[in-house]
Parts: sequence; C-alpha cells; structure tokens
Amino acid sequence: MATVKDVEKIIAELPEVTTGERHGHPTWFVGKQAFAWDRPFSKADVKRYGDETPPSGPILAVSVGDLAEKEAVLAGSSAAVFTIPHFDGFAAVLIQLETVGRKELRELIIDAWLAKAPKALADAYLAG
Repeated sequence: MATVKDVEKIIAELPEVTTGERHGHPTWFVGKQAFAWDRPFSKADVKRYGDETPPSGPILAVSVGDLAEKEAVLAGSSAAVFTIPHFDGFAAVLIQLETVGRKELRELIIDAWLAKAPKALADAYLAG
C-alpha cells in the first residue's frame, strides 16, 4: 500500500518539478507539463460505475507517452492501475494508492515524468 506521502517522496527526487494546483487538486509539473495529479472521482465518474463500487482511497493520475503506451501499461500493471471512460483517448492512467506497491508506483511516476520532461532533461536523468 502506498500513500500520498510516498508520491511526494518519489516526486521530490525528480529534477525540475514544481507543484501547483488544477481544479483544486495537487498537480506536479515538469516545465509547464503536468505529469501527475490527484484525481478524485467526480459524481459523474461514480455514477458510471453503476452498482459496482469504484476504487477507494486516494487516486493518482499519471501521464504516459501515448495511447499505445497506455494500453501497454494497463496490460502489464497490477489491478491498482486502471482507467475510466473520462480518460478514453487521453494518454494517462489512474493509480489506486491503497492497493499499489511502492515499487510499481515509483516506476509509474518516473515514467510519467520522463514522458513529459524535455528531452535533454530526461536524457540527463537517465544518464544518471
């Protein structure tokens, strides 16, 4: 199980990240690009679940490189990583923090940062 504090610790290790707010929720940026944000369910999201109970707890959204990568991430990740109809056609996935492992969370956040970071910054980070 991961927490918002785990998210903040992972993000704090990444270069050139700023914290802001979108729609009243914490959002993390590299340059002007959002790569991770708190994404609670709206009333419309909950309604789409019908009789099914939506995932509980804090939900984090993270960017992915493109829609093909989104499908690969969804296919290769744990059940903690999912999408909703509101994200159809949008290169991002959702993560249920209550059920994701810290290692998987770290990989997803770093990949999101890499997807949005300027190429030179991402290359420098990878070169380590």
